[in-house]
Amino acid sequence: MKTASLIFLAGSLLAVALPASAQERVWRCGNEYTNNSTIAQQKGCKVMEGGNVTVVQGSGVPAPAKSSGGGGGSSAARAPAGSPRVEGVDQRARDGEARSVLEAELKKAEARQAELQKEYNNGEPEKQGSEGRNYQKYLDRVAGMKAELARNESDIAGIRRELGRLPAKQQ
Repeated sequence: MKTASLIFLAGSLLAVALPASAQERVWRCGNEYTNNSTIAQQKGCKVMEGGNVTVVQGSGVPAPAKSSGGGGGSSAARAPAGSPRVEGVDQRARDGEARSVLEAELKKAEARQAELQKEYNNGEPEKQGSEGRNYQKYLDRVAGMKAELARNESDIAGIRRELGRLPAKQQ
């Protein structure tokens, strides 16, 4: 038992000592960070204390390509450079399938909304079971119904927005 605690103690001391010796000082110069002390002194940077800084080198964002005009006003988003190209027919089929799924979801959500509104009865639903004796239980259920109506209404608005983003239905 003593050996296990000694090994644990030695390991803990080593774990505390190693990161401190392996870590370099990092200076902050405005929005830039450096571990070069001469640059830091020249720019008057401040030493960063109490945390690690991870710097990820990134590439600049390319400027959007300018259109030559007369393109019909289409504002379709471009696919990333390495992505496979989808033919127009396939894309129209995908859009049609997405539209039909969204329309089915919209019908279902609208039917649910009508059912919820009928049950809610303008904020005065029928009391159930013990709610006649426990008015707070009734109020809690009414508040839950109101919240569910609002959530469902928000869902309907979201589905309609998604439908609006799809291209017009092809006949």
